[in-house]
Amino acid sequence: MKIANTQLESLYDFEERRKNDRWLVQPMGGGVVKELTFGEAMDQARRMASHLKSLNLPEKSNIAIFSKNTAWWLMTDIAIWMAGHVSVPLYPTLTPETIGQILDHSGAKLIFIGKLDGFPAMQPGIPKSLPQITLPLAPPVEGAPSWETLIAAQQPLEGKPLRPATDLATIVYTSGSTGVPKGVMHSFATMVASDGLASRLEVKPEDRMLSYLPLAHVFERTIVETGTFMRGMTVFFAQSLETFVEDLKRARPTLFISVPRLWLKFQAGVFDKMPPKKLDRLLGIPLVGTLVRKKVLKGLGLDQVRFAGSGSAPIPAEVLHWYRKLGLELLEGYGMSENFSYSHMTRPGEVRVGFVGRAHDDCQARLGEGNEIQVKSPCTMLGYFKAPEMTAEMFTPDGFLKTGDQGEIDEKGNLKITGRVKELFKTSKGKYVAPSPIENRLLLHPDVEQACVSGAGQGQPYGLVVLSLKARNQVSSADHKARLEAELKEHLATVNKALDPHEQLEVVVVLAEEWTTENGMLTPTMKLRRHAIEKKYNDRVDGWYGEKKEVLWA
Repeated sequence: MKIANTQLESLYDFEERRKNDRWLVQPMGGGVVKELTFGEAMDQARRMASHLKSLNLPEKSNIAIFSKNTAWWLMTDIAIWMAGHVSVPLYPTLTPETIGQILDHSGAKLIFIGKLDGFPAMQPGIPKSLPQITLPLAPPVEGAPSWETLIAAQQPLEGKPLRPATDLATIVYTSGSTGVPKGVMHSFATMVASDGLASRLEVKPEDRMLSYLPLAHVFERTIVETGTFMRGMTVFFAQSLETFVEDLKRARPTLFISVPRLWLKFQAGVFDKMPPKKLDRLLGIPLVGTLVRKKVLKGLGLDQVRFAGSGSAPIPAEVLHWYRKLGLELLEGYGMSENFSYSHMTRPGEVRVGFVGRAHDDCQARLGEGNEIQVKSPCTMLGYFKAPEMTAEMFTPDGFLKTGDQGEIDEKGNLKITGRVKELFKTSKGKYVAPSPIENRLLLHPDVEQACVSGAGQGQPYGLVVLSLKARNQVSSADHKARLEAELKEHLATVNKALDPHEQLEVVVVLAEEWTTENGMLTPTMKLRRHAIEKKYNDRVDGWYGEKKEVLWA
């Protein structure tokens, strides 16, 4: 298969050959589901590109996209590129301060506003002087023309406007887990190179995916956007969290990628309907086990999946084993915004639990000082926008990207992530502790949904956990709370038994408040903002240690 130099070249080919084929499937609410063919979607993108051209913006202007995933998110990206500009995605859960910061730093000339929750709280971050266009499903924005009105007034942009592969295509602002978001610059070439992943997975036009992880992040841009732009698979969109399983069942995806938190939620949902021990026993019976596997996967909407993946954060080994029993071999991947999530992946049949696989064939990986993982990838960024000095600090003299992650590489080239260079903390005994692996162990308890391990300057580390919503509701009952406390003590003993003495947790504190992007405890990609969490509870830590209890309720 000949790979196009840019996404636009590939899309023009689909527009000609597959004009009447279904491409994008969008729930509109109220039970209405809209299906768009390649011809229909490209016609809308061409009309919007004509409008953008009519605005006479400076060449290669930065244009923001602020929306949850929808079919029009993808069409907007196409229109921006056709018109000769650069897309700047914004996460749909940002604070007004961060929105304003990104729009100012990027110098955005226009912003598309799409489907969003809680827009009135975020709207103050958008300067009133910035031109705005609303996409279908967007909240009302006074004075902003709509997508529908604008494309109705335009003729489709003619021909096949192309862009050099080396042109800047997008600026992806990182989630800022350690500070101010940075603008990662990617060209059409660095994005298209990630098609190597689709090639390895043998993605075909017949494949189906559900797009629900934020398109503002490179993980979804790599897997879904670049995947469909280059391979032509059908993309379904989710309506809401409440309808997620229904959306999955509508799509019946053949490829499904998620993050550990959702894989754990799926598992917890299954356990709610059938106790783990009973399910395990049934799976062990030859004929019955086959029927149970099919029923469970069909109930999740995953019965047609031929490739299942997990990324963004480590996933507990026990969870991988559990899904394998169901017939899903979860393959893990590793990458960064800075290399468009194209670095490592486990291969089917070659999974080594705890490792994220080998580097892709066109990537190189090695360990630098302090076992820092260094990677050279064809998807490596052009650099950070307006930050040449920061860009230079990210690279070795011979061009390897310094990831900031620590790891180890086995004899077959499989990579294991052992922590972040900057996440390590030292106890008062002078011992370094990597929190991530310990957090992974805490998350194995079915009622623990979030976990953070800290303890810099203390004799031993401590753990903070947030329970699932169901468990939080149940602890209002004294009996349930006593039972759960006993379970958590037992779980803590199991966790500590597997750790070195200096890593063992002195206390686990059960928090009442969930960590979210809205309260600043999580990044938009659901990673912990450790500094924010530690700062919030710092003045209570000494008191927790002073109580001399294994489990505390805060």
